[in-house]
Amino acid sequence: MPTATRLLTAAAIALSLPACVKVPEGRSAIDTVTVSNLHTISASDVEERLATAPSPRFLGGFHGVIYDYSVLDEATLQRDLARVERYLRGQGFLDAKGRAGRVVETFPGHVRVEILVDEGPPTLNRTVSVVGLESLAPEDRLRVVDAATGALPKGVRFNERAFKTADNTVRRALTDHGYAFAKVTSEGQLDQANHIADYIITVSPGPLATFGAVTILGLDPDGAGPRPQEVPEEAVRRALHLRQGATYSTKSLDSATQALLDLQVFSAVELTPALPDPPPADHAVPVTVRLEPTRLRQLRFGGGTEFDVFKTELHVLAGWENHNFLGGLRDFSVDVRPGVVLYPTRVDNLTKPTNPLLEERFRMQLRQPGFLEARTTGFVRPEFNVFPLLVAPDPPAADPVVGYIEGKVTTGVDRTFWKHLYVSLGYTVQVEDPFVYVGALDQALSILVLGYPQLVTNLDFRDSAVRPHSGIYLGNSLQIAGGVFGGNASDVRVQPEVRTYVPLGKHVTFATRASVGLLFNSTYASSWGSELATSDQKQTTAQLAQLQGDIERMYFRGFFSGGPNTNRGFPLFGVSPYGVVPFLNPATAGEQLVKGCVPSSPGYDASQCFIPVGGATLWELSNEVRFQVTGPFSLATFCDMGDVSPSRADIRLSHMHLSCGGGARYDTPVGPIRFDLGYRVQPLQVLPFRSESAAAAANGSPVRGVSPTPVNGTPPTIFGAPIALSIGIGEAF
Repeated sequence: MPTATRLLTAAAIALSLPACVKVPEGRSAIDTVTVSNLHTISASDVEERLATAPSPRFLGGFHGVIYDYSVLDEATLQRDLARVERYLRGQGFLDAKGRAGRVVETFPGHVRVEILVDEGPPTLNRTVSVVGLESLAPEDRLRVVDAATGALPKGVRFNERAFKTADNTVRRALTDHGYAFAKVTSEGQLDQANHIADYIITVSPGPLATFGAVTILGLDPDGAGPRPQEVPEEAVRRALHLRQGATYSTKSLDSATQALLDLQVFSAVELTPALPDPPPADHAVPVTVRLEPTRLRQLRFGGGTEFDVFKTELHVLAGWENHNFLGGLRDFSVDVRPGVVLYPTRVDNLTKPTNPLLEERFRMQLRQPGFLEARTTGFVRPEFNVFPLLVAPDPPAADPVVGYIEGKVTTGVDRTFWKHLYVSLGYTVQVEDPFVYVGALDQALSILVLGYPQLVTNLDFRDSAVRPHSGIYLGNSLQIAGGVFGGNASDVRVQPEVRTYVPLGKHVTFATRASVGLLFNSTYASSWGSELATSDQKQTTAQLAQLQGDIERMYFRGFFSGGPNTNRGFPLFGVSPYGVVPFLNPATAGEQLVKGCVPSSPGYDASQCFIPVGGATLWELSNEVRFQVTGPFSLATFCDMGDVSPSRADIRLSHMHLSCGGGARYDTPVGPIRFDLGYRVQPLQVLPFRSESAAAAANGSPVRGVSPTPVNGTPPTIFGAPIALSIGIGEAF
């Protein structure tokens, strides 16, 4: 045995020895713990509150590796029976009993534990009485009663936590509207025999209050006076928007806290109102603001790579940000991402690159807080990008490589309302100037100018934006291009989406995402479906040029699906109407088409003849179950589906493009690193356009289209398998 092999073997044995642990002598390791006979309460909710717990599993499957066993303790098990009873009574089952804790030996030294429970009948809320409202105005009185009945609704099962928080709910109905010194007490009367609960809530509103002086602490932690790099107090007060003498409101305090956090210059924000008892004679409430500023300037460096069925790309990242640019807490950032595409190297074309394609992404952003009013931020985002348009999975070597020089400027305003609603309104001017990296530029291509306002709205009720476990997210994007807004493409583009997150247990989440995209295009591709595939339609040179212009506009305005955040069994652009694109694959559009790209011809392969061209109607639906395994490691299973139709308002549920698979995640400070592998269950439905002779069109001769019958396409594969691998940071949705 070679020396190196001996060393590696010895090292592996040495590392494995401490990794395997043993059950302590005379004790029993717990393999599983289950709670049985529950009909209303989730068993997992009860199990996670027990001190008796199963032994941890390494990578979700192995006992006794790395982690110590959990051992059985009879006294702890008896206390767990009492814990179960206490928890169920707090959930409204006042007669609940923990009957027994059964211990069954599975094999020597290992047991499973089963706790048997009787829930008993539930206790339901009956009445809520609110007293002490005589001094309130009618609208305030109604507001308090609604808060009380909403916190403890009639007919709902008694819940101890809801009862304890009812005081705060009712108090908040008063403090949100000026009654800063309000006091609330509640009393519950539980009739265990009849299983009903009645409540009495006593309110002492106190006087109407106003905001007093606002004191800000933390901007000068050294006490040495202001320094240039410190946060200016004037800008902080503008964002707070708490005027001395204005009606007191806890809602205003919450909005002020969120406004300071949105400035992205504080790691912690705390607003504390002074509420003495008894209230001061002037009923004014001073507020102390404690802040912990972060670094106002930072540099960012990094890099990355992309290796898929379309390209192999390497890039570096560099950025600089100043949160107090020229004072006033203006946020200014610059990001640049130069890179190179190693053309034509791809996943299924592992050849030596012959043409390095240089690309770059450059973006600046200036954000002005307090624009127009205290809580609105104005922004301007200029961009300058150079990139190749690589959407053909297997282009012939003789085909040109088209690129675009893109200039883009977006200016607008955004604002967050009530912590959950984000609204952004902006106007974008976008210029796309085509050129070629390789080959000759098709003369039909010209500079494309787009102008459109965009309204983005997001309503976010998730418990976490990075790792959501429960809640709902609603979003929508609306764009109106052309017409009075300029540019040479007129359309209306709208895409709403909804995401839901349902906890199936403490460590299991069922997540869904649904989206619909509609493009109502009026000056281009007005009959996109018939243009892509028509029967016996004659096309002149001018019509063919119009088609190429329509395809170009569709690339920048139409819908595509597939990729790591939509349909994970298909690559980027993989779900789309397909067609011949003369300015990208002229050889296919010419005489060679007759030999290999007509369905009746020998060797016909749609995937080699047609490439994605975008569509006017999109629908997507994703379902995913996420499992927390151990520590930062988690797993997920998913099924994604969707379609992109060439026709307007044409949601084709018969074209599912179903893909299913699984993945792994590993948590990091910037979000989970995600690996997903999707398998295509349903093949791609292709509705292609193909002309029999581009050369004939160039000579002014008519060019004939083909039948609109869809054909099954074969989107790009990985080493011949109908799969797609996605790697990214953050959850898919």
